Amino acid sequence: MIRVDVAWLAVEPLDMRAGVDTALARVVSVFGEARSHHAYLFVNRRANRLKVLLHDGFGLWLCSRRLQQGHFIRASTHLGTRVELTSEQLRALVVGLPWERLTERGRICVL
Repeated sequence: MIRVDVAWLAVEPLDMRAGVDTALARVVSVFGEARSHHAYLFVNRRANRLKVLLHDGFGLWLCSRRLQQGHFIRASTHLGTRVELTSEQLRALVVGLPWERLTERGRICVL
């Protein structure tokens, strides 16, 4: 099991031909450094592919996902260059759901 403590989404798209070294260079330029147990997510311009770079404390994992239908919801540029995702937002993003709607204000609780 790979542990993910924090997930970050980059706003700018990444070329999906990028390998580990190119993705790591983008992580360093956008996020400053690659931290252990942090996942860094990138979406391509067409928003049908997603790449995740994960530092597990020993090495790097580079995973990709392609949707056959639909597209991933990209972060708005007004949010800056990067967005920290909650675990619920990460799960929604990976399956192509509107993750931006999952905030504290969007929750329904018992009064």
